[in-house]
Amino acid sequence: MNALNIANHLTRIAKSHPMSLALAVQKTTSMKRLKYNEWTFQELNRESNRVAFALQEQGITQGMRTVLMVKPGIELFSICFALFRIGAVPIMVDPGIGLKNLKKCLTTAQPEAFIGHAKAHAARMMFGWGKGLLKVSLTTGSKVAISGKTLEQLLPKDSPTFDEFASAESQPDEMAAILFTSGSTGISKGVVYTHRMFEAQINTMRDVYQIQVGERDLATFPLFALFGPALGMAAIVPDMNASKPASANPKKLLAAIRLYETTNMFASPALLDVMGRYAYKKGILLPSLKRVISAGAPARAHSLHRFTTILNSGIEILTSYGATEALPVSILGSRELLVDTVNRTEKGSGVCVGYPVPRMTVRIIRLTDDPLPDFSSELLLKTGQIGEIVVSGDVVSSEYFSLPQATELAKMRCTKTGKIYHRMGDLGYFDDLNRLWMCGRKNHRVITESEVLYTIPCERIFDVHPDIKRTALVGIPSEHQVYQHPVLCVELKEGVAPHRHAEIRQQLLEIALWNQQTKNIHTIRFHPKFPVDVRHNAKIFREKLATWAMEEH
Repeated sequence: MNALNIANHLTRIAKSHPMSLALAVQKTTSMKRLKYNEWTFQELNRESNRVAFALQEQGITQGMRTVLMVKPGIELFSICFALFRIGAVPIMVDPGIGLKNLKKCLTTAQPEAFIGHAKAHAARMMFGWGKGLLKVSLTTGSKVAISGKTLEQLLPKDSPTFDEFASAESQPDEMAAILFTSGSTGISKGVVYTHRMFEAQINTMRDVYQIQVGERDLATFPLFALFGPALGMAAIVPDMNASKPASANPKKLLAAIRLYETTNMFASPALLDVMGRYAYKKGILLPSLKRVISAGAPARAHSLHRFTTILNSGIEILTSYGATEALPVSILGSRELLVDTVNRTEKGSGVCVGYPVPRMTVRIIRLTDDPLPDFSSELLLKTGQIGEIVVSGDVVSSEYFSLPQATELAKMRCTKTGKIYHRMGDLGYFDDLNRLWMCGRKNHRVITESEVLYTIPCERIFDVHPDIKRTALVGIPSEHQVYQHPVLCVELKEGVAPHRHAEIRQQLLEIALWNQQTKNIHTIRFHPKFPVDVRHNAKIFREKLATWAMEEH
């Protein structure tokens, strides 16, 4: 098999477009004078080679699992590509998952090296992350080492030899990285990425999104941003906390788009909403954007519509469905979504997440919570039938690191072809046009004595009420314990007075009666503010809501 290495893509672009912009990182927080540090592809390639020399000299070798907790900027890009060049295995964990979950993730990953900024090292030592396992420890972004040595101390002086660095001869199915899931719908798990997966993702993104060399991307999500330079697309890194996009300053992001005339933007639904609201209110237009990609959770129709009004005519927001274990799975343009699917969503059909991307096999299988080691045609459901979404393709992971039970529950192998299928844990179905519709998480379905209720179809029926911000259907134990009692939790829009609760409750009960799916929902609870994930501000922690609803019952 031919060797693969994602770092070779950066080298290729550095040779063909050496003086083109590869990276721009905002260095000031003042809106009066937005300044950025810039690097060309040649400079970024040389810097990643220089870092690779330093890491190798320090003892980081091929296959070594290395935690990377570095703030978005030149160090993140150069270190990450350097680790790939060496053949080391970066371990990437979103700090937004919380300290307790971080410790669990790093204990599971069994790291041998830790590269991070001062605060990351301080937390590591305080909470015992990787204790007794680490062979190498490096501090970034500081002249004083909190642990081990600083990367700056180790970097050799610039030399023409840094234009070349022989990348490790990594084989396609060797482990290339461990990327942890957000944990917003269960425990955070380390997804094993192979070099084949990365190569397939680069090819898929280039083909599906039609990304061209020379484009510029507003880098709001670090992992996707790293693909930019590998695709020949410059990464423009604004001043924002990538773990908390809902709290980002839209003025800075919009200013970055206009300053660099960015052509691409990847945004979570929360960030899309924040930026869209501000731009629409101020009358700001974004004519340079050729595409906007939204992923992480289903974006709301009104948010999509608002953002399209600040784009050039004909430019769409591409809503993408997938997961850390398989990305991307399907895609749908905002035009079709808004014109052809929203009405069905509001009547309880679920959310349309589009058409499967090329080279991705997507199937719907019968519902079960048990392991299914073998994939077979006997599991498949017909068009229109709701079941679990399963996917197969080169962008699909085959295992979780050091979690055999989780792997057993999530993976199936086709005995005829040998292909691995990943169980998404999402429920859905295909319509007659081969569009995939999502109906919520499998473990969030509410099983009553007479029926099974699916979260998204039921919730979107109620969400049409003008005073509602969002709803969440949860199940609490019934008198018989075997089945659940459905409870609709409601978060109202800001400014809706509490004395209107009784009136709104009655209106929602009337809405419920008009639909077959919701007619048996009789309990409604008003919650002041739903607990949601930090990154997307859209994935509701339903387990916490269910506990709250049970206490209120």
